Amino acid sequence: MNLAESETIRTLLTGRDTVVVNSCAVTNEAVKATRKAIRRARRDRPEAELIVTGCAAQIDPAGFAAMPEVDRVIGNAEKLAAAAWAAPDPVLVQDIMAVRETAPHLAASFSTHARAFVEVQNGCDHRCTFCAIPYGRGNSRSVPAGAVIERIATLAESHAEVVLTGVDLTSYGHDLPGRPDLGTLVERVLRHVPRLRRLRLSSLDGIEIDDRLFALLTQEPRVMPHVHLSLQAGDDMILKRMKRRHSRAESVALAERLKAARPGIAIGADLIAGFPTETEAMFANTLALIADCGLVHTHIFPYSPRAGTPAAKMPQVEPEVVKARAARLREAASERRDTWLTSLVGTEQQVLIERPGDRGHTPNFAEARLTPPPFALSLSKGCSSFEEKDRASTSSARTGIGKIVSVKVTGIENGKLLGTPA
Repeated sequence: MNLAESETIRTLLTGRDTVVVNSCAVTNEAVKATRKAIRRARRDRPEAELIVTGCAAQIDPAGFAAMPEVDRVIGNAEKLAAAAWAAPDPVLVQDIMAVRETAPHLAASFSTHARAFVEVQNGCDHRCTFCAIPYGRGNSRSVPAGAVIERIATLAESHAEVVLTGVDLTSYGHDLPGRPDLGTLVERVLRHVPRLRRLRLSSLDGIEIDDRLFALLTQEPRVMPHVHLSLQAGDDMILKRMKRRHSRAESVALAERLKAARPGIAIGADLIAGFPTETEAMFANTLALIADCGLVHTHIFPYSPRAGTPAAKMPQVEPEVVKARAARLREAASERRDTWLTSLVGTEQQVLIERPGDRGHTPNFAEARLTPPPFALSLSKGCSSFEEKDRASTSSARTGIGKIVSVKVTGIENGKLLGTPA
């Protein structure tokens, strides 16, 4: 999602000597990293205008405006509007909770990226106890399907794969007339954009995956066999204290249903280590969830208290314990991922080629490295006919970036597949 927004900002600022820091507020560490990035950017570009936007800036505009390195602060509701970047105001941040609409934030193109990203939803109506994002993004709001389809139809002229993104993607449509859901949107995109070859969904809340969306994820070949779930923990008491809406058993059951309905589907998840009050037994339940759900793509976050959230007031786990638990989760996840990657050796995969031209991702989002690189390929050696029709740059066409290539997987190395053109 941040990539889609950053591309739009890049388009709005074409020709200007401006540095933009698109900040994150997911943890206190993320906010500290934002301040470091601001200071580094000022050292590297002393003459440029420096503007801070994003969630951290939305939540604490005065704090960032007070930094001597910062020229302007622009809020999340304003950052994708051309007028905001032309305005003279040193701080331009409105009440995000008052925002009721969003738009398909349109970058002129994603010409430097193999896949394109379309934001179809923003904000969140839930209040997980560890999360400050609703205060940076506001309440949930959706882009009407017509605007989404129009945008994707344009992108499909030059991109084989599009990713639908959102802060709480599975809440899509609840605020629109007729209350359409995410599955309905996906169906309409596939029906009205037949040229689109691959559609991928970003993080999903498993409790919101209804029968329609489940069928698309497991039966529609143009929807990629890759589901990333916002699980966060594998212990029911911790889930309750996080104010999550699912149980451990529901997570495991969903993973089992997905794998039974679409063998080969890859399941990923976000997991937090060391949430307040987490005992060793509670942590063991989360650790076991990696195997129980067959998680092969994981984002592991060591918990850090976020000021103003309910979890920050709960009894905290010692920082060294949090760090150690995060390391154990990463180790278990790495072992599970290597086992999965090994199972793919000998198979033929359709790889979307990415920069610099010698690597890419399979439909189930395994990263692959190719020898020889795809620019040596002809259409007869695996590059699709899409290459003849796209409008990508000459450089991208020459290197094969953005093309789909048939690859024979020959091995794994450092958590990546190795392969040769089939």
